[in-house]
Amino acid sequence: MSSSPSDPVRTQSREILRLAVPAFLALVAEPLFLLADSAIIGHLGTAQLAGLGVASATLITAANIFVFLAYGTTSIVARQIGAGSERGALEAGIDGTWLAVGLGALTSVGVAVAAEPLCRLFGASPDAIGYAATYLRISALGIPAMLVALAATGVLRGLQDTRTPLVASVAGFSANVVLNLVFVYGFGWGIAGSAWGTVIAQTAMAAGLATVMVRHARRAGAALHAHPGRVLRAGLTGIPLLVRTLALRAIILLTTWVAAGLGDVPLASHQVAATVWTFLAFALDALAIAAQAITGRALGAGDVGAARAATTTMLRWGVWGGAGLGALVLAVHSLLPALFTTDPAVRSALSAALVVVALGQPLAGFVFVVDGVLIGAGDGRWLAKAMAATLMLYLPLALWVHAGGDDLVAVGAPRAVTVLWVVFTAFMAIRAAFFWWRIRGDAWVVTGAAR
Repeated sequence: MSSSPSDPVRTQSREILRLAVPAFLALVAEPLFLLADSAIIGHLGTAQLAGLGVASATLITAANIFVFLAYGTTSIVARQIGAGSERGALEAGIDGTWLAVGLGALTSVGVAVAAEPLCRLFGASPDAIGYAATYLRISALGIPAMLVALAATGVLRGLQDTRTPLVASVAGFSANVVLNLVFVYGFGWGIAGSAWGTVIAQTAMAAGLATVMVRHARRAGAALHAHPGRVLRAGLTGIPLLVRTLALRAIILLTTWVAAGLGDVPLASHQVAATVWTFLAFALDALAIAAQAITGRALGAGDVGAARAATTTMLRWGVWGGAGLGALVLAVHSLLPALFTTDPAVRSALSAALVVVALGQPLAGFVFVVDGVLIGAGDGRWLAKAMAATLMLYLPLALWVHAGGDDLVAVGAPRAVTVLWVVFTAFMAIRAAFFWWRIRGDAWVVTGAAR
């Protein structure tokens, strides 16, 4: 019996779902760390929640500038798998993990020592800065574990395994919630208890993921020791994605800085809105993770047609997925704030911000999928240039909101936060325009085990 013409389409869809569904569940679990912190700390007070906003923005930046440990490793490992070299794939992954250990240790010390000065950069109130510094100083201890988890997750995704990171994320999130409740309310440690709970959960996740990766490496006969030359090469390979991520984090930090200048109520509501946006971003990023793995493997095997076809399918799913998530947020935008704070002013401002967050989700779905495709294709240099250009175009918009901060706040916190989120959505539109132009051409389509 001959196969029907639709069989390849169904096979491709099943492969995308096999990778994307576990990745979706794992990625949704990750921002729940911060959602849990926000919900628990939000009931301690507005100053504590605002402090968490400053600290979490700094902490996430310190860790996520090294996201190339996951994204770049996924692309490299997937290309090696597509070219038929499992041992080469795993040795590349081991090199990336050793790099994560070194970068994590250095970053942890730097963030812990400079915790208070870093928090003061946002211009929040003295009370908020005090809570932020406490949270950040403790949370810095978990940065090495965060980076090791990123590297190990990237290896497993490159091996086309998204289920193991799912198990690690669910276990870590569950432990985080329990530990936070015990430390914050049971022991009365306040915001410090939330930080300790998260550090312990992150460390356990990293240990579990690294153990699975080492087992794969031993079966493939890959070397486990650090090779200085290869580790250095792994670092140099990740520089374009590092630049791309630094520009992205600069945009997010700039937005938090603008929110801090508007006052504690706008900052607190922005913190929760940003957390919800991050939650949705991680959900949509499941398709980007599938795109990284599938694109890398297909181009490694020289199959340009498969890479193009998968891109088309995932873009369609990304836009519709974003529309669905946006509709869900829109339906609950007036109910969700009560989960995070008892302050009526923060609730009102947050409700307004969530409307804008919801409306921007279809655009976000497109952006995240194309980002995943280009990372999987190893198109890091172009991504770095495009994100730097996006930052330059976003900068005057953000400064315009900052300059008019007093007038916006005089009208009301809901209006101020709404304007800020409309401008942030404009950043996503700029990014989408760059991506649409790139994906239409062929410059990103390079085949072989290495780009």
